[in-house]
Amino acid sequence: MASIKEESEDIKIEDTISVKQEDTEEQTDLMPLKDESEVLDEIKNRDIVTEEISVKTSSQKSNFTCQQCGKCLSSKGNLKRHIDAHSGERPYTCQQCGKCFNKKATLKGHMSIHTREKPYTCPQCGNCFTQQGNFNRHMRVHTGEKPYACKLCEKSFTTKINLMDHINSHTGETPFTCDQCERSFRYKVTLKRHMKVHLRESSFACHQCRMSFSDRKTLTNHVITHTGEKPHMCLQCGKTCSNNTILAVHMRIHTGEKPFNCPQCGKNFRSIANLQTHMRVHTGERPYICPHCGNRFRFMGNLQTHMRVHTGERPYMCLECDESFSYKRDLKHHLLTHSGKEF
Repeated sequence: MASIKEESEDIKIEDTISVKQEDTEEQTDLMPLKDESEVLDEIKNRDIVTEEISVKTSSQKSNFTCQQCGKCLSSKGNLKRHIDAHSGERPYTCQQCGKCFNKKATLKGHMSIHTREKPYTCPQCGNCFTQQGNFNRHMRVHTGEKPYACKLCEKSFTTKINLMDHINSHTGETPFTCDQCERSFRYKVTLKRHMKVHLRESSFACHQCRMSFSDRKTLTNHVITHTGEKPHMCLQCGKTCSNNTILAVHMRIHTGEKPFNCPQCGKNFRSIANLQTHMRVHTGERPYICPHCGNRFRFMGNLQTHMRVHTGERPYMCLECDESFSYKRDLKHHLLTHSGKEF
């Protein structure tokens, strides 16, 4: 009986040990499940926090929205500067000339006019510029890039201003109005040219004629045309020029260099002025307007020739009979009458 009891107790002990082992195994099996649940909870919580941050960020962005035009800005400072553009406020003043600007960066760029600093140099033609924006626009002359396209036709332009001027040719709108005589113009450049009529009293005025200029350097170059002084000489042909810029353009006659390329037809030019004049062939621009009849012309020479219709000027004189003519072609036809040839 004693041995049976001992065996029974041994069985109970084994059973107890077995149960404890099973409990331990169950707990061990449950541990990974608990860890995985915790990880899932952490991911879920992280997603909630991320969503809250996203909502908060979106809310912050919506706080930097212009109430006038609906544009969204990335910061409070950018919003303030943007609103200043609507209000016309110009808090940044140049201490040298008193001109005001709505952006500090614009004032900084303006200061280079006074310091005459031109840090942006074109690697292709050597022209220098005071501001990055002007340099970028100039580079399109060489690259042929025309990022501004007209939606009404297939024409594209290198600058936004040129595109806006072109659109006016479709609408017939003349948005640029002179605040002194109320004449209106289709192009801003035409208004600027017209304003010189009202600026004769400018401090940079030539004492020998009635012309006035926007800066002293241009006036100085102009005065030389009266004195006939041409201190800059070409070492290859002896030609003299009134300033270095004209000499540099002249030198390209000897070197054959034509760095300014027309992006429309590929024709090359020695100076940017010649290229700009040529571009009117493609754009159809006619910036020279007759003040008497309103006819428009592509080139200044054409306008000057046309003006003889109104002035009665006859600069072409026949040396045989003293008869004079407004146009050279008329003189040529007249000379045939003296030679006995029919025309």
